Amino acid sequence: MNREPPYTLDILRLAASLPVETSLPQVTHAADARSATCGSTIRTELSSESGRIAAIAQKVTACAYGQASAALVQGWAPGRLKAEVIVLRAAVKAWLDGRGEVPEGFAVLGPVQARAGRHGAVLLPFDALLKALDEPATEGQA
Repeated sequence: MNREPPYTLDILRLAASLPVETSLPQVTHAADARSATCGSTIRTELSSESGRIAAIAQKVTACAYGQASAALVQGWAPGRLKAEVIVLRAAVKAWLDGRGEVPEGFAVLGPVQARAGRHGAVLLPFDALLKALDEPATEGQA
């Protein structure tokens, strides 16, 4: 049994750092995603220019791990290509599964590695981002 506290102060601070504003004025892509393992949800909106993420906004209903991961993704994503999102998601998944090194910036989430039931919450921001990149926003969706 894991007796470590589930959340550190750093995780809670990171989770609390998510911006209150959860939408963008110019949305080019948007999607909703839900974790089958924990029920967390994320609404991701993007503006994209020349194939790169210009801006990202997220509405996150998740545990502190999911919120902290969303905050990390939100800070990392601007300027990135879809291929970079795929690569980082794979690296985070490998690390969570004990098959790789912790990706840069994700060490703060160390306690989640031993909590397999929370891995879906950590990966959800990536899944929502990838889904949004594949779904251009339509009028009324943004």
